[in-house]
Amino acid sequence: MLAAAALVLAACGNAGGEGTANPAGDQAAAPPATVTSTPAGSADPAATAAATPAELAFSATTLSGESFQGASLAGKPVVFWFWAPWCPKCRAEAPAVKAAAAKFGDVAFVGVAGLDTEAAMKEFVQQTGTGDIVHLSDAKGAVWTKLGVSEQSTFVFMKPDGSTEKASGPLSQDGLDGHVRQLLGQ
Repeated sequence: MLAAAALVLAACGNAGGEGTANPAGDQAAAPPATVTSTPAGSADPAATAAATPAELAFSATTLSGESFQGASLAGKPVVFWFWAPWCPKCRAEAPAVKAAAAKFGDVAFVGVAGLDTEAAMKEFVQQTGTGDIVHLSDAKGAVWTKLGVSEQSTFVFMKPDGSTEKASGPLSQDGLDGHVRQLLGQ
């Protein structure tokens, strides 16, 4: 656990973006990290539970104290934004995340905060004006681990079929919008 925390701390200063998918040319391009999961979206509740991608089999609490089920996102395009309150890359890209969430209403945006206290996470959301999107409190890193994220700022773009692509930030507005358009097949 300590080794993973050290890796994440070291990664905050890494603006090189190794392993980053890059449709808008923000950083040097590398092959996207793609994971294919079971398709979701059946109307039968039993089949829907069985078809929920493994990555969405999690429960969490939002920063506003509400229960959140990852399975509620099954069958939808989702942008997960993994951030830490003290991360300068995360703070710099918050306006782009806020704008993209407003621009792409058909996409669920979920912030996943970690690596600090809940009070610091709430302060980050307030200071960055990103309170219009759902933010999960993931101080223990359970959702980070579930989605295979080991550094902040990282985005995980999940298609309705459950397949994913990761991109490490910072992403500019054009870079983030490019990834979201790719997620939507535009």
